[in-house]
Amino acid sequence: MSDDITDLERDIEATRQRLATTIDELLYRTHPKTIAGREVAQVKGYYVDAETGEPRTDNILKTVGVVVGSVVLVLVVRKLAS
Repeated sequence: MSDDITDLERDIEATRQRLATTIDELLYRTHPKTIAGREVAQVKGYYVDAETGEPRTDNILKTVGVVVGSVVLVLVVRKLAS
């Protein structure tokens, strides 16, 4: 009977430790700075090649094209509306 209680206490303590580790990991993952860091890394990875550190000009040009196209569209719509 004493061995059963000791085993049960050990199991409970191990479960507490796993739960504490899981909670710490969840808190880290959901911290705003961690989320922002992941997003910055994702955007940077889109515009900069991770292996060479060189800019990805194709992705940069696509983004510039979308921005310029959007600005032109807004200007044309404003011109037509006035």
